[in-house]
Amino acid sequence: MTTTDLKLLPRAASTDAVGIPAASVLALLDAFAGDGLELHSLMIVRHGQVVAEGWWAPYSAQRPHLLYSLSKSFTSTAVGFALAEGRFTLDDTIVSLLPGHVPDDVDPAVATLTVHHLLSMSTGHREDTLEQARGLEPDDFVRGFLRMPPQEAVGSRHVYHNSCTYVLAALVQELTGEHLLDYLRPRLLDPLGVGPAHWDNDIHGNALGFTGLHLGTEAIAAFGQLLLQRGEWHGEQLLPAGWVELATRKHIDTDLDPATNVDWAQGYGYQYWMSRHGFRGDGAYGQFCLVVPEQDLVVVTTACVEDMQAILTAVWTHLLPALDTADPDRTSSDGELARRLAGLALPVINGAPDGALRRARGPVNDQSFIVQEGGELAPLAAGTRIEIRPAGGDGWTITLVSGESRLVFGCGHHSWVESAPVVARGGWTAPDTFEADLVLIELPHRIRLRCTDGHAQASWNAQPLAGARLEAHLL
Repeated sequence: MTTTDLKLLPRAASTDAVGIPAASVLALLDAFAGDGLELHSLMIVRHGQVVAEGWWAPYSAQRPHLLYSLSKSFTSTAVGFALAEGRFTLDDTIVSLLPGHVPDDVDPAVATLTVHHLLSMSTGHREDTLEQARGLEPDDFVRGFLRMPPQEAVGSRHVYHNSCTYVLAALVQELTGEHLLDYLRPRLLDPLGVGPAHWDNDIHGNALGFTGLHLGTEAIAAFGQLLLQRGEWHGEQLLPAGWVELATRKHIDTDLDPATNVDWAQGYGYQYWMSRHGFRGDGAYGQFCLVVPEQDLVVVTTACVEDMQAILTAVWTHLLPALDTADPDRTSSDGELARRLAGLALPVINGAPDGALRRARGPVNDQSFIVQEGGELAPLAAGTRIEIRPAGGDGWTITLVSGESRLVFGCGHHSWVESAPVVARGGWTAPDTFEADLVLIELPHRIRLRCTDGHAQASWNAQPLAGARLEAHLL
């Protein structure tokens, strides 16, 4: 069973039935395209029914997608369950709950940090301490965190702080004896009908908590709908009573410039951001679960977008004002929307199946190219050899050779070819130039290869936060 073998949410009979004019969704899609935003999926739910859904090929409904920091909202939910089960309280200190990780010389301020402070990221630190914690204690990030005293009074300020969520995940996993995903499976995922999911782990095999959860778009939407319904699902109180109201209200102001980050300047809850409209779970590069209670609305996106504010602004500008308004061209708009959603796709390389110049020289031979520049932010190291061989039919075999490592992928010409976890497509864009996109299909990221005259270049659409080298994402 894949994440979307079963429909988790009902489908609206029409856009008009839930008061979302098709023209407003078309305007939203136009805004995404006009702003050059790379969306991977979109799902809009109103009054509990899916009214619009689409995936930009090669992304699809069947694929889970890395949520990045949207994972934090699921870690928060695990904390909510643990609180309801009496495993700890919001006022319990971290040092009392995780004594095995506490340094002998723990700072008095660190000793006062509570579950509430970590949930609201109000520890008093001026910056995220995750990398420092790793450096101080490579085998125990929690202990590393507890070795770093805050620079300001505990509870006095908010700083976006991955260490907080990592420690919360460790807390739940240590006190329950279960991996975070296993803990959430019977309490949240199974009741929602969510199929397989996975969570990236730390060196000890525990879920990272602050990132790493992979879910399908509809699973995210079902979670958003559950939040909208204050934790109730099919007549059952699935989430602890009162938890949604507590977790999704502002607990602390955020010290961000509203001129450039208006939707990040609205305050922070318990691993949720407040928005100009409602609240949201929020992950890097545009992984959003937007919940707007006053409009009974959930909007989910997966994406690879540097300017995340542009996604939110497009939703607030084109979708919200049009709710419950009449569309005089509803029939034609509905038809156009259905066509647009069915035809969504990432731009593809328009190349030939083979270079005309090479054909003129004689039989098609294997081609070899060497990566010239491979700095630490590049997906491939300098000196990596890229071998391109015709695979017969519609495509090629691409082999990446670096030292003892050999990575082999199929690459289509008229269609995407999968060699899990990479999906690739390309062509000869000039007689001696081959280009291809390698999409890491469960991540927001893809690599553009450009091979010409014996040389090759490789670049990310946006660098993965877990590291630049391709090999790190193929394990």
